[in-house]
Amino acid sequence: MRRLFPFPLLSLALLIFWLLLNQTLAAAHWLLGALLAAGAPLLVRPLLPEPERMRRPFALLRLLAMSAVEIVRSAFNVCRIILFVRPRNVHSQFIRVPLDLRSPTGLAILSCLINSTPGTVWVEILGDRHELALHVFDLHDEQWWIDTIKTRYERPLIEVFENGGQA
Repeated sequence: MRRLFPFPLLSLALLIFWLLLNQTLAAAHWLLGALLAAGAPLLVRPLLPEPERMRRPFALLRLLAMSAVEIVRSAFNVCRIILFVRPRNVHSQFIRVPLDLRSPTGLAILSCLINSTPGTVWVEILGDRHELALHVFDLHDEQWWIDTIKTRYERPLIEVFENGGQA
């Protein structure tokens, strides 16, 4: 049964959304929705990464809470810069942050957190040196940004997904 429905809750949600989107309970839509609900998870399964074990979930919760505060604070700072600072005084720049984090899930979460924070954009990981290329809207101290990414974001993610950084 698990081979046919690898994600039963997802299949059920797809069926319900299909019926809601079509606004009908006709038999044909039940059948088409059931085919979609059974087929989509089977087609997506090869794209999913291997599940990773979370070693310290409370560290992740602390990181998410701290990130929420940082997102709000950054939103106010970007607003202030846009409204009150002359464009020639804004120092928009790319920086490189060396990363120790290797976990695909940890890197995905780091990417989401950085891109959710106003004023920063994750550009890419430079694979040859495993560095993060980051765009900062108003850069005044590059080392502060590197230290912030490594201590506030990367270190907790290493604790959660990579055995606390221990070998």
